[in-house]
Amino acid sequence: MTEGNFVDYVKIHVSSGKGGKGSAHLRREKYIPKGGPDGGDGGRGGHIILKANSNLWTLYHLKFKRHFKAGHGGAGGKQTSTGADGEDVYIEVPLGTVIRDSKTKNIIVELTEDGEEHIIAKGGKGGLGNDHFKSATRQTPRYAQPGLDGEEVDITLELKILADVGLVGFPNAGKSTLLSVITAAKPKIADYEFTTLKPNLGIVKYRDYQTFVMADIPGIIEGAAEGKGLGHYFLRHIERNSTLLFLIPADAPDIRKQYDILLDELRRYNPEMLDKDRLVAISKSDMLDAELKAEMKAQLDKEFKGIPYLFFSSVAQQGLMELKDTLWAMLNDQKE
Repeated sequence: MTEGNFVDYVKIHVSSGKGGKGSAHLRREKYIPKGGPDGGDGGRGGHIILKANSNLWTLYHLKFKRHFKAGHGGAGGKQTSTGADGEDVYIEVPLGTVIRDSKTKNIIVELTEDGEEHIIAKGGKGGLGNDHFKSATRQTPRYAQPGLDGEEVDITLELKILADVGLVGFPNAGKSTLLSVITAAKPKIADYEFTTLKPNLGIVKYRDYQTFVMADIPGIIEGAAEGKGLGHYFLRHIERNSTLLFLIPADAPDIRKQYDILLDELRRYNPEMLDKDRLVAISKSDMLDAELKAEMKAQLDKEFKGIPYLFFSSVAQQGLMELKDTLWAMLNDQKE
């Protein structure tokens, strides 16, 4: 999927159908000139229904269609026949989609299970026919109820990527390069910051045909939690990753300081982020000779007490299997 086809934010307008009107029909047959009321009820208006689909990865299919309208209910008929219900309209969305009211910004629902449905706009109720209003003192009512109007609402759809591992790091830390090496994903790679402007997903092939999903999130900068840079635009994608892989280049001036800044941005955005499993991966380690790597390990052992870390190089294909093994073990510990 190209970067331009990845759409994770759309606003749409939905209108459910109006209920059908009830019938005020009076029964008239050859030998029954005054048969009384037999008007049927109107059918309900069509619903607008959101449905989660695990085969979708983006909201791109909603990019060019922003208005959805359900069918109106049919009018009631004679012989107490009920009108047809209006046609429901289904809007399919990827797993991990958050639906908000565009005006209040409040979350209406989050769809995370395949096939999960939510009626976002209920169709109007059909009107009652005159058959409902007959009584001993009112034997021929010549009126019926009109159908109720449907609902109109403006909603915002936000996609939060569902992935097993989320890559966290400053711009140009090597996240896209790693994803391109251990998955079949083809992210844009260049030696300048913010090459990645949209999240990229890749499926990592592991031993015995096992797989897990990795997401390359655009780089974080200081102040991202306040919306600087791309800010909240991409931080929301990390919320649903079960394990966070912090990528810090080996040539960083201070590895621990970079890690602390990244962690602080996540904490300020959503403190629950700190409950996720974390692994620190030192990228571009092919630039280190054995002596320098040993010195760095001694230093990191002091600075990262209790926090797992490892060295790897995407370009030199070093330490990639160890990285996969560690991530796989962390993911399966969570399941158990």
